[in-house]
Amino acid sequence: MRFIFNRNWFIIFYLIPTLLFAQTKKPNIIFILTDDQRWDALGIAGNKIIQTPQIDTLATSGTYFKNAFSTTPICAASRASILTGLYERTHGYTFQKPKLRAPYAEMIYPKIFKDHGYHVGFFGKLGVVMNNPSQYFNESDFYDRGGEAEKQGYFYKKIGNDTVHLTRYSGYQAQNFIKNAPTDKPFCLSISFSAPHGHDNSIAQYFWQEKSDSLYKNIVIPEPILGNDSFFNKLPIPVQEGFNRTRWKWRFDTPEKYQNMVKGYYRMITEIDDEIGLIRKQLKAQGIEDNTIIIVMGDNGYFLGDRQLADKWLMYDVSIRVPLIIYDPRIHKPAAIDAMVLNIDITKTMLEIAGITAPKKYQGQDLMPFVEKGNIPSNRKSILIEHLWKLPEIPSSEGIRSANWKYFRYRLISAPEELYDLKSDPLEKNNLAANPPI
Repeated sequence: MRFIFNRNWFIIFYLIPTLLFAQTKKPNIIFILTDDQRWDALGIAGNKIIQTPQIDTLATSGTYFKNAFSTTPICAASRASILTGLYERTHGYTFQKPKLRAPYAEMIYPKIFKDHGYHVGFFGKLGVVMNNPSQYFNESDFYDRGGEAEKQGYFYKKIGNDTVHLTRYSGYQAQNFIKNAPTDKPFCLSISFSAPHGHDNSIAQYFWQEKSDSLYKNIVIPEPILGNDSFFNKLPIPVQEGFNRTRWKWRFDTPEKYQNMVKGYYRMITEIDDEIGLIRKQLKAQGIEDNTIIIVMGDNGYFLGDRQLADKWLMYDVSIRVPLIIYDPRIHKPAAIDAMVLNIDITKTMLEIAGITAPKKYQGQDLMPFVEKGNIPSNRKSILIEHLWKLPEIPSSEGIRSANWKYFRYRLISAPEELYDLKSDPLEKNNLAANPPI
């Protein structure tokens, strides 16, 4: 038997394994979470003042979810929900509670990615107490604002001999992770910025880097649309006397303070945007930008003086609505999505991107059909919103929101129920609960 060498066959058979590898190689995933960034603190959301060119580019090149919500508008419960894909009333975790229970810790997305061969990293604010969290990551560094008052709360980490802002530090760690990640396996990287959360132990509250000192300096921030006394006076007395009002006094109770604080808040968001630009440059330098999905999301909404309040916690849209962008460079179908989506959807979506079957107990939905097909109809007709922490200074509440209606009630205080026709009253000015439409 004579063997006949055919050079063309040899080349074909030589290339087949390489081609199959290229077609089946799993994507890298970067999940970026910001702290207290409200939905409209982005240029893509129609904000004419704030500068977020990097995030806006991801949104216009990818999938921008115009109606994304946090199921619970507080960082501890929201972050537990993102990690586990579960509602607060299921995982039961928030502030002043025991650690995240073992059955739920075993289903967090980093563990599942790690179990399926991904190189998993986390840098920044974890926000959830659990037993030995580092076991769920190949690389991790957990930190938040420091205990020191004033500037030291944000400036205490070092790169070499230089003390840097936490935003710069998180971005630096992300770049190093990407640069040094193994090339024989995909990675899942979570970057959790502490910004633009105010530093509660300080007088100045918001702290930024020197490079941003002149940013927004000569701009006048418009007053809150719902900033007059009438909207505050409609609130239940426990809300008027609670932490939302206390922090409003820290941040927004004079015109001068309001201008300074909102500009500081915007500067901190722009600095996050800068780091996203540097991360994308690092991906390009490594030659992996075309196989890396980037997700940007906020952990909860934020009152910027609306109803003469600050912070989050309540069921109004400014408190529960968050930014969300999914940029998948493999799919060239930019879209702005109208459907309501949730923080608990991200967990399942990331696993689906990686071809990993999500646990059946996950309560969220896969958002990839929107990424792949655009602004398609959703089978989700309503969402559950809740804040179950039993703290007198933050009255607990729960509600249901559809595309056109919202109903919510306070759980532990005597207060009127609230019902809003979002189609005709998107700012939630007129409570119809006492006289609901027939």
